[in-house]
Amino acid sequence: MKRLAPWLLVCGLMAGPSAQAALNVGAPAPDFSAQASLGGNVFTFKLNEALKQGPVVLYFFPAAFTQGCTIEAHNFAEATDEYKSLGATVIGVSTDNIDTLNKFSVSECRSKFAVAADGDGKIMKAYDAVHDRRPEYAQRVSYVISPEGKILYEYTDMSPESHVANTMRALRAWKAKQ
Repeated sequence: MKRLAPWLLVCGLMAGPSAQAALNVGAPAPDFSAQASLGGNVFTFKLNEALKQGPVVLYFFPAAFTQGCTIEAHNFAEATDEYKSLGATVIGVSTDNIDTLNKFSVSECRSKFAVAADGDGKIMKAYDAVHDRRPEYAQRVSYVISPEGKILYEYTDMSPESHVANTMRALRAWKAKQ
């Protein structure tokens, strides 16, 4: 069990208070492209291309196949159709390698949305999503990005429970203003 304890910390089961993400509402979203997997199929995800289709829900998670990250992936998978009805694309990002994420995209994301590999941590650094105690992992941070490339909403909490509800609420509010 000692071997699992760091993973419990990483996925928020034992985490204490977390730092807030630095990207504020209205700030430009850093552009990126990354190797990603959707339903076990690897492709290059490009934020600027996804934004041409509508808003993007970008969420960072510490590690595939851990308890909190699996819960969060299931929650996003269950909500994918509603995100799509609002015109949004969902993309999860972690420092896991693409082979791991290829499996995670099928089993835990249920082939509903893509997950991207950020092996060098450049994307999580650009979005200030580096875990405050374990910098080799991402903090659990969710962003909603407008089609114009601006941060519409940001939510940081190591608990996976409220990320979907909060990003969905932000998307609905944005959609109502359109």
